[in-house]
Amino acid sequence: MKENMSKDSFTPKDSHYAKLRRAHRDQKRKAGELPANPAPAQRRKGGAGTPPPRPADTVWLYGIHTVKAAISNPAREILRLLVTKNALSRLELDVDTLGFPVEIVLPSEIDRLLGPDAIHQGTLLEARPLPVRKLDSLVDSPLLLVLDQVTDPHNVGAILRSAVAFGAGAVITTERHSPTESGVMAKSASGALEMIPYIQITNLAEAIEELHRLGFQTIGLDSEGPEPLENTFEGARVALVLGAEGKGLRQKTRATCKALARLDMPGAIKSLNVSNAAAIALYAARQHLLRQI
Repeated sequence: MKENMSKDSFTPKDSHYAKLRRAHRDQKRKAGELPANPAPAQRRKGGAGTPPPRPADTVWLYGIHTVKAAISNPAREILRLLVTKNALSRLELDVDTLGFPVEIVLPSEIDRLLGPDAIHQGTLLEARPLPVRKLDSLVDSPLLLVLDQVTDPHNVGAILRSAVAFGAGAVITTERHSPTESGVMAKSASGALEMIPYIQITNLAEAIEELHRLGFQTIGLDSEGPEPLENTFEGARVALVLGAEGKGLRQKTRATCKALARLDMPGAIKSLNVSNAAAIALYAARQHLLRQI
C-alpha cells in the first residue's frame, strides 16, 4: 500500500539531493544530452511545438555513436550536420575535410526539428538512405538474420547491433510491416546500421527460397520447435529466421524454412524479447560455424 507523505516528512537532506539531481539534469540538457523540457504547446498534439516534416528521400540520424558511424561510412551520402559546440568536440571531427556543411546550433534547434523526446546528444545528421542491396550479394556471408514482420524500430536496432557483434552478413526483413531506416532505429543500433546491410524485400517466402539456392540452411525460431537450436545446425551457411513477439513466425514462413528449432529455457519464463532471442541464436550459430572451419 502506498503511504501519503506530506511536505513535512521530507528532510533537508532530501531537498539537498533533489536540487543536485535537478542541476545535473539541467547541465545535461544544456549540453544536448537530454531533450529540453517541452513547452505546453509542444505537449499538445499538433501544437506550435510540432516538429516540421522531414524532407523526402532523407533520413535524420542523431546521437554521438550513430553520427560518428554514419560519417565514417563511405556508402552514406551526407547532406549536412547540425551540432552543438560540446557535441562537435565529442565527435572529434576535422570540419575542414568533411565535404559537407556543418552548422553550429543550440540544442533547442535540434529539439525543434526532432521533437522533445529524441535523445540527440547535440547532433543531427541529414543524409540519404543507404543504397539498396540484393540477396545475391550475400553469397560469401556464412551467417544471416531474417526477420518476419518485426515492427518495433527499437528491437530492430538492437538486433542490428547484435548481428554486427556476431559477424552476421546482413539483416533481411520485409518492406511491409517492418521499420524503414530511421533515426530511432539507427540510435537503437548505436552505429550498427552503417556496418551491416539492412535488406528489405517484398516477399519473405521467396527470399527464403532464394537463400536455399544460395546454399543456406534456414532455421525458424519457434517456441514449439521439435529440437533445441544447438542440435539443428547443418552445413557452413546458416540463416536464422525470427518472428514478431506474440504472433511469432507466420505459417507461410514456418512452412518455407528448412528447419524449426527452439531456444531451451529451463526457467519459469519461457519467452524472450525478440532482440534477446536474436542475440542468443546468433551466438549459437557462430559457435556452430566456428566448428566448420
